[in-house]
Amino acid sequence: MSFWRVILAIICPPLAVIGKGCGSILIVFLLWLCGWVPGVIAALVILNNPKN
Repeated sequence: MSFWRVILAIICPPLAVIGKGCGSILIVFLLWLCGWVPGVIAALVILNNPKN
């Protein structure tokens, strides 16, 4: 997880997970619409996942 991805996840979470697949983008976008904090948390969890 790079420093710039973390900064992007804080500013605009869907853009931070753009390389992780369509499902990840959709989940993060929907959570981001529900509130800023859930979107940021979901983006950071997806970015921190070592399997991707």
